[in-house]
Amino acid sequence: MSKWWSFGSHQESNSIFRSEVMSLVQMYLQPEAAYDTLAALGEAGCIQFRDLNEKVNAQQRKFIGEVRRCDELERRIRYIISELAKEGHKVLDLIEDFPPAPQPREIIELETLLEKTETEIMELAANNVNLQTSFLELNEMIQVLERTDQFFSDQESHNFDLNKRGTHRDPEQSNGRLGFVAGVINREREFAFERMLWRISRGNVFLRKCEVDVPMTDPKTGNVLHKSIFVVFFQGDQLQARIRKVCNGFHAHMYPCPSSHGERQEMVKNVKIRLDDLQAIINQTSDHRTCVLKAALKQLPNWTASIKKMKAIYHTLNLFNVDLGSKCLIGEGWVPKRDLDQVEAALAVGSATVGSTIPSFINVLDTKKEPPTHFPLNKFTRGFQNLIDAYGIANYREVNPGLYTCITFPFLFAVMFGDMGHGTILFLLGLWMVVDETRLSKKRGGEIWNIFFAGRYIIMLMGLFAMYTGFHYNDIFSKSINVFGTRWVNVYNRTTVLTNPTLTLNPSVATNGVYPMGIDPIWQSASNKIIFLNTYKMKLSIIFGVLHMTFGVCLSVENFVFFKKYAYIILQFVPQVLFLLLMFGYMCFMMFYKWVKYSPTTDVLANSPGCAPSVLIMFIDMVLFKSETASPGCDVNMFPIQRELEMIFLVVAILCIPWILLGKPLYIKFQRRGRPAGPVVEVDEVVEKIEIATGKEIIITEIAESHESGGHSEEDDEPMSEIWIHQAIHTIEYILSTISHTASYLRLWALSLAHAQLSEVLWTMVLSLGLQMNGYVGAIWLFFIFAIWEFFTIAIMVMMEGLSAFLHTLRLHWVEFMSKFYTGAGYPFTPFSFRDILVVVEDD
Repeated sequence: MSKWWSFGSHQESNSIFRSEVMSLVQMYLQPEAAYDTLAALGEAGCIQFRDLNEKVNAQQRKFIGEVRRCDELERRIRYIISELAKEGHKVLDLIEDFPPAPQPREIIELETLLEKTETEIMELAANNVNLQTSFLELNEMIQVLERTDQFFSDQESHNFDLNKRGTHRDPEQSNGRLGFVAGVINREREFAFERMLWRISRGNVFLRKCEVDVPMTDPKTGNVLHKSIFVVFFQGDQLQARIRKVCNGFHAHMYPCPSSHGERQEMVKNVKIRLDDLQAIINQTSDHRTCVLKAALKQLPNWTASIKKMKAIYHTLNLFNVDLGSKCLIGEGWVPKRDLDQVEAALAVGSATVGSTIPSFINVLDTKKEPPTHFPLNKFTRGFQNLIDAYGIANYREVNPGLYTCITFPFLFAVMFGDMGHGTILFLLGLWMVVDETRLSKKRGGEIWNIFFAGRYIIMLMGLFAMYTGFHYNDIFSKSINVFGTRWVNVYNRTTVLTNPTLTLNPSVATNGVYPMGIDPIWQSASNKIIFLNTYKMKLSIIFGVLHMTFGVCLSVENFVFFKKYAYIILQFVPQVLFLLLMFGYMCFMMFYKWVKYSPTTDVLANSPGCAPSVLIMFIDMVLFKSETASPGCDVNMFPIQRELEMIFLVVAILCIPWILLGKPLYIKFQRRGRPAGPVVEVDEVVEKIEIATGKEIIITEIAESHESGGHSEEDDEPMSEIWIHQAIHTIEYILSTISHTASYLRLWALSLAHAQLSEVLWTMVLSLGLQMNGYVGAIWLFFIFAIWEFFTIAIMVMMEGLSAFLHTLRLHWVEFMSKFYTGAGYPFTPFSFRDILVVVEDD
């Protein structure tokens, strides 16, 4: 069966001009060899499996039990990692040397090991919390015993000795004498606690309190606790019971406190002995916990990689279909055509590992489903391709603009960022990341760093091209350099300079030939420099824009030829390129013709620069059928048949509009004549192939349905009314966008001019002030002024202006360039690859 993407299948080279040729394969795996086969395919990373059980609930699939076991193992891994994080240990992810996928029988051993490690860590954590809680309570008791000395006097001690038993041990035997309760309470509850005591006692209590200077840590939550010590003096058994209830309600910790000074000192001594013993136990427990965690830390990366591989294998096996006899697992997937041998080798390895007598095999299916898009990328092209993929994934075998973006993107950026000094800074930044990429690739620096590092080759090329365009602009930190020597001849004398100190250059006089490359350095001293650079850069931006858009329109021919839509070359490409070139291409031609014809060395008055007409006014007159009045001695037209030629170009350009509007719909309507009313489903060849392989009716039905659902292109399915509407929208968009897109390229001129002026302001307002200072003080101040100038140069001119130029360049490619030929409605090739699963990418 001939399919639309099989045309041009001879282009199977590893080029990013078009995506790779994909094949839809169906594989048959024996159940005992399925796991090892998927492990070999995961290492190869060359097949993207399709879900053949879309209508089956995830909880009802065959290998859901194994997936849940892997989830439980991952939960235990996360718990161990969290405990390691509490101790300040960081688990490093494996970047290379990944362990092989474990065998299914090894999951039992891994479960036992992880369960034992988790249980031991949990017990140690619980014991540590209990020990720390006891340690905290003993510390609080010492604080209470030591601080209560300032609350008691010798007379008070004599009174309290009479009733100390009733105060703490037997409240019912206090006999109404004065008693007290001592403890510790959280500082934020202190005010409410005091008010409650006042209310329940009706003012018949005396409260003494002081703050604990050293903050404590809660063993359970790790939060910092700020507490206060209190002593409540009261009288009466009933009041004592109420006070204890209030203390319990406010979660205050009450501690026994003798009223005798000697007894308090003795108790402090005993508590300190207990604290020393408890501290020794805590240290031993902590050392044992550290040993257990360090032992787990060594094996954790391998455990994590093994569990992820195992889970990925079982998750992929859930995408397979099981035949009626459960004797075979059947799966489908997309494979690059050049990797078919690698898939067959992986199937052979999986069967040989378990010693299966019945080998696994694959069949290449003929289908009309649109394959995924896959480009063979390297570290240089990946950054540029990411810019294209951010707009949209290319359709299968569509022309990829990423190939040309490698040059056009840094060049257009450099047109707006043309400065040799700033370009050198950008180039050195990119060069550093490229040269040291092996070490920097292992660095985990956050999302911003990952973005910069992924675009290191883009940054390096942008800096290199900025140096090139800066050389043409003769601009380095807003200053010019004299490379070839000026071509300007000084015609001024002393009298002229005194009467008119400003230097106004006229390119038509006082020149000794044409400057070899770029801008003559004498323009740096001219008062009309901005006027000259405005005209120069504006014309350059229009010329580059028309060339860029014309190239994009020409790339659409590649798609038409590849997909054998030859009629669209006449119906779409020809009128589009004619409209673009006869209008704006003609304007660019007149710019070059104007530069060549009107020369300061000519002796003819009509060809002198003073008679040169404005190209913009001439273009407006061409569209409005107007003509300007020439100056005396000058010609209105640049060449004799200009008006007649412009009339022809304008008429042909207008005729291109109905050509674009009517050509394609009429052609499609003509093609639909004689076409069968119903869709033609070609499944005979597939059915026969599968009957020979398995003889299972369920597979025959699945393949037949898949062919019927994807058998036609979008244009074949659309009614003619929709085609007419879409073509009308496309025509209006192209005609209007040709004008707006051409004007959009003026951003090249605007940002280049703004960049140059900002650089000049920064030099004049900052660095030049330091260079004008004299003496030792001026030399010292120059260091500080240079630091300020360097900071603003990097922050504003390189980073902010660079980001602005980058975004504008991205817009020129996405909108002005790629809209001429690029659809970007495909979907990416995401193979089953262990490396993609294990390599950690930091997201938000």
